Order: sequence, then C-alpha cells, then structure tokens
Amino acid sequence: MLKIAIIGFGKMGKTIKSLAEQHGDKIVLTIDLENRADFTPENLRNADVAIEFSRPETAFDNVRTCLEAGVPVVSGTTGWLERMEEVKAICEANNGAFFYASNYSVGVNIFFAVNRYLAKLMSTQPQYDVRMEEVHHTQKLDHPSGTAITLAQGILQHISEKKAWTTHLQTSESQQFETAPHSLPIISKREAQVPGTHIVKWASEVDTIEISHVAHSREGFAKGAIAAAHWLVGRKGCFGMEEMLGF
Repeated sequence: MLKIAIIGFGKMGKTIKSLAEQHGDKIVLTIDLENRADFTPENLRNADVAIEFSRPETAFDNVRTCLEAGVPVVSGTTGWLERMEEVKAICEANNGAFFYASNYSVGVNIFFAVNRYLAKLMSTQPQYDVRMEEVHHTQKLDHPSGTAITLAQGILQHISEKKAWTTHLQTSESQQFETAPHSLPIISKREAQVPGTHIVKWASEVDTIEISHVAHSREGFAKGAIAAAHWLVGRKGCFGMEEMLGF
C-alpha cells in the first residue's frame, strides 16, 4: 500500500484516486485550485509519493515543491517541457526521484516503439512523406499533445529530411494548411469526449501506410501513472516509461 498525494484534481486526478483506492492505496492529500494553501511541504511529507496532473503553467512549481520536500513525484502534465532540464537539476540537488511521461498508457508506449521502428524503415524510402494528426477533448489546453511531440521526436531521429515539427490547430474539416517541405506537420483537433487519438501517415503516390492509437477511456493513463508511482518509490534519479517497461 502506498500513501499518495494527488496534485491536480481534475478528471484525471479523480480517475487516479478511484483506481488507486481500488488497488489498496491510500490518498492522503488532493490539491486543486480551491485548496492550494494545503500544498505545503509538511502535508506532502505525509505521502510516500505524489502524482501530478495539473496545468502547463503550474506543473514546474508543483514538481519543484515535491522534490524540495523530499517526496518522489510522478508527473503527466504536458506543455511545460522547456523547463525539464531545470527539474532534473533540482532532482539531483535534492537527491530526489522524478518520473515523467507524456503518456502513461502501456499501449501508447508500445505505439511509440512501433513508430520509431517504422520511421527507421522509412529512412530508406524517400518516396513517402509523413504527417501526423492528434484528436483530444476540448478541455485539453495545449497543442499538439505531449504524446504527439514524443511521436514526432521518434520520427525526426530517423528522417533527416525533416528538420522540425510544426503544429496546426484545425477548427473545421475544410481548413487547409501549407507546410514547408522540411517540416513534419502535426494537425491538432479538439472534440468533445475524446480521450486521445494519434495517427501517423506515410503517403506516396501509390499508397499510404497508417498507424494509429485510439484510447477508449482515461483508465489506461491512470493505471500507468499508478504503476509508475509504485515503481518510483525507493529509487533516486529521473526516469520515464522506457526504464519502467524495459524497452
């Protein structure tokens, strides 16, 4: 049994609480906008580990507070990764433990590996061009998703013709985008009640190869975050799903 603090008590936080309690863990602290005053080192230290799913503008401070309190922290908030090196330095300075993933679903992380392998194969097939699409619920504020960025990074590692990814928020089906030949376009859509869909398309004049991952609920993400929390306790350093899953 773990004693868990949940930082960010929206839909994901509530799903994590429900599944963790079913697992036999104890939620000792939940923090949201209404009770930020309770987010103190003293309260955090009642927990064995914190799980942080908040907002891009608060994630860094949330993670820093946990690490400086000596509490291992699992974070799934996306849209703030420009400060990741700072977090790693804070983690090292405090001899702490930090776990980050853009997506905690085991299926998505298998999808990441398949995406990297396909990109490696396509590195010798210049007749194919690649583009991506991601669809999420309307409450998701950042675009593209962290999962889409991870997929894009896996492609850019192998396709030297693509120098960077570009993001486009599509608000209507008729909307068209012009993309530079050396960029990897990511089309983002926001629709009601969509947990998360990611599609990678490789198209030539004669055919199209497409891989996709479709989440049916938030439970896969929540279960992965809880598993990461259990895995992290007792370790020191910065980790991700590849370390936990072994691929």
